[in-house]
Amino acid sequence: MTKNLLLLGLIFCAGIRAEEETPAVDLELGEEINETCAGCHGEYGQGSIDGEYPRLAGLTDAYIARQLRNFKQRQRINIPMLPYTNERELPEEDLVSIAAYLASIQLPTKLPPINEAEFDALKRLQASKKVVNIAIYPGDVEVGRKFYRKECASCHGSDGYGDDNKEAPQLAGQYSRYLLKQVESIRTGDRFHEDPDDAEIFREYTDAEITAMLAWLATLDDG
Repeated sequence: MTKNLLLLGLIFCAGIRAEEETPAVDLELGEEINETCAGCHGEYGQGSIDGEYPRLAGLTDAYIARQLRNFKQRQRINIPMLPYTNERELPEEDLVSIAAYLASIQLPTKLPPINEAEFDALKRLQASKKVVNIAIYPGDVEVGRKFYRKECASCHGSDGYGDDNKEAPQLAGQYSRYLLKQVESIRTGDRFHEDPDDAEIFREYTDAEITAMLAWLATLDDG
């Protein structure tokens, strides 16, 4: 009897610790935190067209949270992120909330048709800020499709929209220049990928293959 009570007590305490270790998501808090992120990543997490800052909106909360933890632990180094990714500025409860908030944002790829009877210039302007459509990238789209399916699809999904089970992000809808910058960072070893050998593998890919892949990825949000 005493052993059973002790076992139940341990299970109960473990449950309490698990709840304490997993902060609750607060989307309102996430929206508030995003006011800081918006300075670089945009009000709606849309990133920048020049590829300097990635689109975050719509990426999975698991992926965003993992990258933020990598920044906090200095496993992934990004100088502009250093002041914002420490325990004081970004405790775990804030981290999970901003990740969930950004994941919840859905960005259209084009504006809806104009309704002349209800046209509102200000609302139209505000709506246009949410539109993200990746520009055509020069390269052989068909070659890029085949290359992606062979080398990338197993993690990032056959359609380029990620794989939740592997916490691999979507590449479709991401800015081509940003993706190219990340490929170069992996090649040089400046950014850690999923495997220590990945830098060497990425160096084996030709520039033409990478260009073609980006050309294909750029077409995926045109539907």
